[in-house]
Amino acid sequence: MSNKNICKTTLVWLLTLCLGLGVMGCGPSENPQGGSNDKTTQADVAETTEAPLEIVDYAAAVKLNMASSTIKQEVTVKTFIDGDTVHFHVPSNVSDDGVLKARFLAINTPESTGKIEEYGKKASQFTKEKLSNASSIIIESESSQWDPDSTGDRYLVWVWYKTAQDEEYRNLNIEILQNGLSIANSSANNQYGSTCMSAIAQAKAQKLYVYSGQKDPDFYYGEAVELTLKELRTNLETYNGMKVAFNGVITMNSDNSVYVESYDAETGLYYGITVYYGFGLSGGGLDILMVGNEARIVGSVQYYEAGGTYQVSDVSYRQMKPDDPGNLQKISEGHTAAYTVVDADTFANGKVEITLEEGTATFGYAELAMDTSIQMNNLLVTGASLRDSSSGDGLLVLTCEADGAQVQICLADLRDEAGELVTEDTYLDQIIDVKGYVDYFNGTYQIRVFSQENITIVPQTINPRS
Repeated sequence: MSNKNICKTTLVWLLTLCLGLGVMGCGPSENPQGGSNDKTTQADVAETTEAPLEIVDYAAAVKLNMASSTIKQEVTVKTFIDGDTVHFHVPSNVSDDGVLKARFLAINTPESTGKIEEYGKKASQFTKEKLSNASSIIIESESSQWDPDSTGDRYLVWVWYKTAQDEEYRNLNIEILQNGLSIANSSANNQYGSTCMSAIAQAKAQKLYVYSGQKDPDFYYGEAVELTLKELRTNLETYNGMKVAFNGVITMNSDNSVYVESYDAETGLYYGITVYYGFGLSGGGLDILMVGNEARIVGSVQYYEAGGTYQVSDVSYRQMKPDDPGNLQKISEGHTAAYTVVDADTFANGKVEITLEEGTATFGYAELAMDTSIQMNNLLVTGASLRDSSSGDGLLVLTCEADGAQVQICLADLRDEAGELVTEDTYLDQIIDVKGYVDYFNGTYQIRVFSQENITIVPQTINPRS
């Protein structure tokens, strides 16, 4: 027999001996308690895999160290945006305008603003609930300074809160992770990285929310509901969270949103809504949303927390499938805003009865005309003040009167012919005509004016207050 065959025969014999006897380290590994694991039964496996998890509260396991080199600042909430973004009131030494737009570190919750994703609403509600019930909130930087995120407009923070004075602070970022309401987002690369990863692993093991593989009961999976803007405006709560499709004329583009309105012959009124298109819409979609176009809008109805109003968002355009029923679609062009003429008393006090499927409902005129274009004449400006705006320039708010009714006009960062911002005394004690859009702020319906040419001082021969 050749040496080659002898080696082959010997190898086969050794393998057979190892598999049959489990000796010389060739068989299954030894059990630390003695004996071999090769007698493990299916019942043993089931018992091991189905053993209950030891649940750890990782949000409480980390501790806020006020003596560390990171920056800490006690804050209050200005505006809830979504699950991982909140605007906080801060001292002027933190931000000149007193507001810090915070993006939570280490987490990325599903979207619930410009784009709507499964469990986005749940994550947003979770953050709002925790911070709304907090007796104290502290934000912490990751480094020795406030670090901006990729947008340059928000700052990355850890959020700590407690609900009673004698409690310890909890880390909200980690609490969101351990509840399965966020996927990882550089979760390991930070001062609390190991705890973040443990929280994620536990959420996955428990199959919570985004790791559940289950449908989100708050997410609308159906096809878009075809309706009119009148039907939408008069039944907003019914359609909240649902995908809808409607036609309307694009009348204004501002802050990554467009105003859309449509005339209803039955009631003789215009109905409108704002459509938030965000930053991800393609060029073809933006072309469809040009002012003056009539378009078919397909998107999700949502309550816009920051503004206290409803809007339509999550719109999209697939360039390669222009006839896709989920796409934005251009119907016609060459249209103009209606600028319905309304008197001050009707705007402030008027009521409108609308016949709905379930019966007749009464709406305030301004509520029903929300987001539509209107015109109002001969308003006496009795007061003027500046209000902070997202641009940082400040909005000029005019208090006006006509025939005993009071109306608020908001001028959106308007500038004069020299390029200077209009000031409080520009329109004070003047009579003005305005064209604008029905808006809502802090519990009050107002008229928002976007262009200098849409506010006109009416010549007068005597002082209107005399």
